[in-house]
Amino acid sequence: MTHVSDIEGVYRDSGDRLWWALLAYTGDPEVAKDAAAEAYARAVAAADSIRDPAAWIWRVAFRVASAEIRQRRHVQLVQEATYEIDDRALEVLLALSKLSPRQRAAFVLFYLDDRTTEEIADLLAMSTATVSVHLHRARRRLRLILGDDDA
Repeated sequence: MTHVSDIEGVYRDSGDRLWWALLAYTGDPEVAKDAAAEAYARAVAAADSIRDPAAWIWRVAFRVASAEIRQRRHVQLVQEATYEIDDRALEVLLALSKLSPRQRAAFVLFYLDDRTTEEIADLLAMSTATVSVHLHRARRRLRLILGDDDA
């Protein structure tokens, strides 16, 4: 059984990483913030029924963000650099927005949150082989977009 203090611990340990992962996934700081906040709020409300709060929060946050993306029908990136996003990060976000949602999610979870392919498969409800295919295609596409042979 999970307690609210466990959820607070997840927030302290990975709240920033979750926001950055959601930003990379959605390309929109507001969607990232809203999805993370919604996931934590739902976790607090359902604390008694959650076995693994960290996994649960990440899964819900990505589902909320995915629903928002579908609702908007496409990713809308902030076109101006702000104090939060420098030019190179904005270039990477633009490149990530050109990936399919599943490729983007797999890439972000693997490279920004150091998740294993097994963990990603569990979070995204797909096989590990499918995660590997999405990662391979995402890397190949990003190399083409960013023009980096070492990516």
